[in-house]
Amino acid sequence: MDTNSNSKSKVGVLLVGHGSRLPYGKDVVTQIANIYRSDEDYPVEVGFMNMSKPSIPEAVNKLAETGVDKIIVTPVFLAHGVHTKQDIPRILGLTNDHSEDHDHEGHPHHHEEVEKVEFDGEIVYTEPLGADSRIAAIIEDRVKDAL
Repeated sequence: MDTNSNSKSKVGVLLVGHGSRLPYGKDVVTQIANIYRSDEDYPVEVGFMNMSKPSIPEAVNKLAETGVDKIIVTPVFLAHGVHTKQDIPRILGLTNDHSEDHDHEGHPHHHEEVEKVEFDGEIVYTEPLGADSRIAAIIEDRVKDAL
């Protein structure tokens, strides 16, 4: 029995973006998901922490409807911050913190989540993108293009 393909069919991937009133961030995260999706057999969804749709719970629930029993959640953020350390884990139900949203450093966030995560499987929350030579290569390309 090929356990790799069996387990692969039960895994979903969720890319999480911040969300914005402007369309650009949503467009970029969606494009990244489309590029990633084209090389993978996993169901891939995009969810946003606030303002943009679908919300994180909506995206998790959509993946759950596909029959996955494990969801890998990757924040499409460069570095850890309040959102990746507190807000997103809370939205995913990975922490016991049920407090209301806080105003972090004078930056209020209004999460409009009505829907809750309806998933009984395993959620694995990964690190943000971080300092990576592949990101530095993109910066190098941008600089060369601007010269």
